[in-house]
Amino acid sequence: MAEAQPLVLAGAEERDLTRLAEYQAIGGYGALAKARGLERQAVIHEISTATLRGRGGAGFPMGRKLSLVQPPEVAGKPTYVVANADESEPGAFKDREIMRRVPHRFIEGCLIAAHAISAKHVFIYIRGEYAAEYEVLRKAADEVRDAELLDDVTLVLHRGAGAYICGEESALLESLEGERGQPRPRPPFPPISGLYASPTLINNVQTLATVPIILERGGAWYASLGPEASPGTAVYSISGNIERPGNYELPLGTTLRELIYDVGGGIPGGRKLKAIIPGGSSVPVFTPDQLDTPADFDSIQAAGSFLGSAAIIVVDERACMVQLALRVEKFYMHESCGKCTPCREGTRWMVSLLEKIESGRAEHADLDLLRSVCNRVLGKSLCALGDFAVYPVASYIDKYREEFEAHIDQGGCPYGGDSSIEGVVAPVDQHTHSPVAEVPA
Repeated sequence: MAEAQPLVLAGAEERDLTRLAEYQAIGGYGALAKARGLERQAVIHEISTATLRGRGGAGFPMGRKLSLVQPPEVAGKPTYVVANADESEPGAFKDREIMRRVPHRFIEGCLIAAHAISAKHVFIYIRGEYAAEYEVLRKAADEVRDAELLDDVTLVLHRGAGAYICGEESALLESLEGERGQPRPRPPFPPISGLYASPTLINNVQTLATVPIILERGGAWYASLGPEASPGTAVYSISGNIERPGNYELPLGTTLRELIYDVGGGIPGGRKLKAIIPGGSSVPVFTPDQLDTPADFDSIQAAGSFLGSAAIIVVDERACMVQLALRVEKFYMHESCGKCTPCREGTRWMVSLLEKIESGRAEHADLDLLRSVCNRVLGKSLCALGDFAVYPVASYIDKYREEFEAHIDQGGCPYGGDSSIEGVVAPVDQHTHSPVAEVPA
């Protein structure tokens, strides 16, 4: 069985690490002092040596991001650190726990990153619904200011307004600047032209909260943990049909089988596993024969999906995959910003076709049309939301096609009302059908 290896959440069980004094009692802000005693390039070197990959979804190496940010003396502009604490991916809730339990480790990581790029301004963009976490962060930030640990850096907490799209880094920057949260065309990328058209580092909460650990123990030590290409730990968020849902910090590369059966306690009631969503609702689904896949960036991708935010959603045999596809797609249709046509129109067509299939009114040609719409959206939208809307639906069709065909052949759901998600609507639902014209019969 995989053993817990708390690094980011270390000490939170024994002490109240929301308090500055308690955090300092275990060495907190010692890594910041160490970093400020080093040249900024030495800090970047340690993080690069650690091979720390971003824990927000893309897995891009943080050291490489840091090296791409030109300092003010080169760029002729100020540099900024932006912490992405929006965490709106369905199934993801790890950053929420980090902010609630170890806010000072997160803030310390932000300040070390600021030193690494010579930034005098740090912005934390936190999801608007995270009211309790915002208050914890606010109190922690006040303590840091009062203790004069900020030095000459300003720290700003900015609450979002509940838009999923603002988890996308360029839409987040637009929102932070007071504009409508919509993605920007790229290039240029944020390290070149980000907040206020200046060089900007954007990383998520867990990534930044890992930085003090690397500075404290060394990049080489961190790189020795877990797989060579994906070292360190992940805070896996396990949810769905599981005995012990929750956040578990374990070495990257822990297998899905270990996460579900050893750590999560297996599926309640002795029911069978039907599907595994390995990285939040936006990624392709896995089937039970992929249980032994290591849960790290490269292994999950090689198996046909993405680790994403390390949100493991477990689906048992009672769930209708057509209903699940419809609920997921309604979410992405609702959260599409509407800026680009493939995503704006494609998500609505997918919802309308899925509604037709789920209700038993579809023909086999509609299933082929749905798969075709997926292909017309994938890779053609301005940001990744279009891809996120396609990945789950396309993979459900490809791996559970017989269920989709059964809806068509039987004129309705073969579960006959016994699906575990029967009658459970997506939070965005306001009515029975989608707000677009139905696809003609």
